[in-house]
Amino acid sequence: MAVKTITPEELFEKMNAQEELVLVDVRAEEKYKDFHIENANVSGLNIPKTEIFRLEDESEQNISTLPINQKLIITCTTGNSATKCANVLAERAYDVVVLKGGITAWKEFINKK
Repeated sequence: MAVKTITPEELFEKMNAQEELVLVDVRAEEKYKDFHIENANVSGLNIPKTEIFRLEDESEQNISTLPINQKLIITCTTGNSATKCANVLAERAYDVVVLKGGITAWKEFINKK
């Protein structure tokens, strides 16, 4: 099952439209602290991918800090880890989309603005 993606441009447009967004960054905490996507209408969550992968081998069915009834935009450095995490979450009925190209693509897009 292919996970849906969102481009940096589409994400930027949603932010400008003041949409309430939940952005889940699956990178390590220090990378997250160094740089992450911030906006007034964005709830940013840093849930390292290791925590999401644990869902696969534990009886835990969900992550308490993740809202189940909202679309979650999953991001990482390039999009690869985010895609794996999104697959795990999608199997657990989370509504997920992946930021295409991850933080790297986001920075490139923002720098062109």
